[in-house]
Amino acid sequence: MAFTASNGRTQTALSDINITPLVDVVLVLLVIFMITAPVLQSGIEVAVPKTRTVKQITEQRTVVTIDSQQRVYLDDHPVNVNDLPAMLQRTAMKQANRTIYVRADQRVPFGAFASVMDAVKQAGITNISIVTQPISGHTGQ
Repeated sequence: MAFTASNGRTQTALSDINITPLVDVVLVLLVIFMITAPVLQSGIEVAVPKTRTVKQITEQRTVVTIDSQQRVYLDDHPVNVNDLPAMLQRTAMKQANRTIYVRADQRVPFGAFASVMDAVKQAGITNISIVTQPISGHTGQ
């Protein structure tokens, strides 16, 4: 923006934007996100059983989890085991490979595990993998 002074000379106004406060705010937000991101990815605590053969999961798949209090989760969202077949049918239609991973705490009774497996089979999914941990550093296939 230019204006004419009383002596007839044209002068320009200094219109520089001070970006220091902007940089300060961005850095504070970056630190906040760096601290909270690992907390948000914690998921559900499940002590899965240990086996000798363990296959590494290399891509994102649908996971059904049963925790130690026998609560059932579908991809970290709590669900009723009676609603599980309908929910799995909706998610399985979106996937080309209809594989379900079942994570169960090692203290879950077999009856609860069997009811979840039955709900998965009611959804028409037959390709089911059970998630385990390797025994003392063994890596499987």
